[in-house]
Amino acid sequence: MSTVTPCCPPLTERPFTAEEAERTARMFKALGDPVRLRLFSLVASHEGGEACVCDISDVGVSQPTVSHHLKKLKEAGLLTSERRGTWVYYRVEPGVLAGMGQLLGTPSGA
Repeated sequence: MSTVTPCCPPLTERPFTAEEAERTARMFKALGDPVRLRLFSLVASHEGGEACVCDISDVGVSQPTVSHHLKKLKEAGLLTSERRGTWVYYRVEPGVLAGMGQLLGTPSGA
């Protein structure tokens, strides 16, 4: 398994570059919608770290809307997907959760 570099350094390490700020803002903007946050949580917490769209589509909106929100999460670099037959399976992009934790982490002793 390859090591994935987080998107950005911890907030307390140094100011973001313009590119780092853009990339991080896309991630948080995608997660700023309650349906997207719920879908992301469903995928991240699903057994085996992977979820079929058929298992996560009951979030109170129509299927086309679920597809739209999943697309936005993929565009933000938070999810990957793979089509298997008629179903699409989603996974959290490797390193995203650790990278987000590192980004929001505080220095030791703080």
